[in-house]
Amino acid sequence: MSKTFGRSVVLALAALALSIPTVVLAAGPEHVPVTGMPQLAFTHPEQGRFLIAQVVWMAIIFAALYWLVKNVGLPRVAEVLDMRQQRIQGDLEAAQRMKEDADAAMVAHREATARARAEAVGSVASAVQAAEAENHKRAEVLNARLAAQVAAAEERIGRARVAAMGALREVASETTAAVMTKLVGSTDAASVSAAVDRVLAARGRA
Repeated sequence: MSKTFGRSVVLALAALALSIPTVVLAAGPEHVPVTGMPQLAFTHPEQGRFLIAQVVWMAIIFAALYWLVKNVGLPRVAEVLDMRQQRIQGDLEAAQRMKEDADAAMVAHREATARARAEAVGSVASAVQAAEAENHKRAEVLNARLAAQVAAAEERIGRARVAAMGALREVASETTAAVMTKLVGSTDAASVSAAVDRVLAARGRA
């Protein structure tokens, strides 16, 4: 309120100062012609003193306006600029904090992803190793079972082969003895058995 009143007073004084020379000249009893430029007629007996007064009033008004601008206008402008600078600085700091938070979140996300990937790789490797170990154990058990079955089969085959060879030798010996008895009339069991053994050995069946 006081600032507005001060500006109004200054403007009123300026208007009054500008109107004083006109009023005084109009009220004068005589009028002396002005030679040259009226704005610079400081030596004129009537107009000169009013021009000087007008210049003085203009200087006073300029000083008052300068004071108002310096003490009222410029501080408010400086205050507005300072508030704007503080707001901009606050926004920049907030943006910087948000950027740092985003960078930290990105780093944490990358670290978590790397840990999860490493854990997944470790879990897969452990599962593969466990599966391989289990398969190896099962293969060993199966191989042992197959080896036992093969050995048992070979043993049965061997016993059957021995039994078959014994039966074959017995049949061959009896057949040979019967043929020799019919041909010669008598046979030597030891000779027949030896002959059968030689024949079987020659054929790889002994």
